[in-house]
Amino acid sequence: MKIEIWSDFACPFCYIGKTRFEQALNEFKNKKDVEVTYKAYQLNPYAPKTMEGSAYEAFAKGHNMTVKEAKDRFKMFEQNAKSVGLTYNYDIIQMTNTFDAHRLAKYAATKNLEDKLTNRLMKAYFTDGLNLADHATLEKLAVEIGLDQTEAKEVLASNKYKDEVQGQIDEARKVGVQGVPFFVINRKYGVSGAQQKEYFTQVLEQIWKEDQPLQTMNDSDESQSCNDEGCEF
Repeated sequence: MKIEIWSDFACPFCYIGKTRFEQALNEFKNKKDVEVTYKAYQLNPYAPKTMEGSAYEAFAKGHNMTVKEAKDRFKMFEQNAKSVGLTYNYDIIQMTNTFDAHRLAKYAATKNLEDKLTNRLMKAYFTDGLNLADHATLEKLAVEIGLDQTEAKEVLASNKYKDEVQGQIDEARKVGVQGVPFFVINRKYGVSGAQQKEYFTQVLEQIWKEDQPLQTMNDSDESQSCNDEGCEF
């Protein structure tokens, strides 16, 4: 079974969805026969490399809402994250561009470390408040998870993996991705949003037994996902 996951490091439901999916996968009896591949996606390709003001102000401005509304929205994200053992610190989050972080992740994939780096980048963004557009920061995170510092620095200083990242972002539209996280299984099934662990378990077991045409399996009551216009509950 092949599972492709489109996500962005700056997407609150992507981190939550990845965690729930992994909880289900770890309990799946056929886990050893599941191949997981990460695909790049950007919720805001025009995000700056350095954020001005607070995350609340930046989000409010970008989504045409008040700062108070942004704080209320973030509180919901924080509560959802806490339900799966994650900590979101919106007081210090830096909403910056994630394209170079995605390029670094593609380099990590050549070393079989993309999953590990993906987790570290998401934690860096949501918990540690680090700037994922800053090359020095990305370099340190790469070294933390076992990548070569010199190679990571060379990747970030160049345009390496640019076409691969952009290609995956473009590919998302072709396979019907309208929000992330989005899970494509065997190129026959699509699972949209940060579904509950039990739902992922059901999907894994069902698809293991069946072979049906491509369809989006988001008929549960909780289809939490983010698109270019915002994050929905």
